[in-house]
Amino acid sequence: MDGRLYRDVVEFAAGTPEWLRELAETGTDAVLAVFAVLSLWVWWRARRGPAGAMALALLGPVATVAAYAVSEVVKVLLREERPCRALHGVTTLVPCPPYGDWSLPSNHATLAAGAAAGLVIAWRALAPYVVVLALLSGMSRVFVGVHYPHDVAVGLLLGGVLVPVVVLALSGPATTLVVRLRGLTVLRPLLLAPRADRG
Repeated sequence: MDGRLYRDVVEFAAGTPEWLRELAETGTDAVLAVFAVLSLWVWWRARRGPAGAMALALLGPVATVAAYAVSEVVKVLLREERPCRALHGVTTLVPCPPYGDWSLPSNHATLAAGAAAGLVIAWRALAPYVVVLALLSGMSRVFVGVHYPHDVAVGLLLGGVLVPVVVLALSGPATTLVVRLRGLTVLRPLLLAPRADRG
């Protein structure tokens, strides 16, 4: 059933206008770059806030990298073949990844959902934008033909659950660490805080 849905999406993608296909090809990676820029912006914004806000801004990207590492381990354990190799007669918008670059879960979806979750925790106002971007990033992986829909769903779930768990579990120790590091002259420009937060 998932293979049938994958074929339907890939066939639909092949018939879309060229501008949409090009947007999907570049957008699948561009969304991750947007999330990286947003993470830097959230960190910059948190520099003058309380230590807890800075800790959340820093933990989001760290937890996202951890989610990516977990997704890589899961890939190696499950060793699910990419649909563009497993299914015959499929024409994809991008080249099929090489053998050994397994399919389940989608790393892009894991990173996108994890980054979005971290950004929402650090700055809730971003939620409507980053959630939509994460979903589009995940769907684009099926659209360009390199993942089954269930690969993306598992990746979104993995990033969207694991990152908040890690961030919330480590927020206390990370806040204490930020307070201590803010006392170091060499790190003050990076972890700047108002005078009231020096302790």
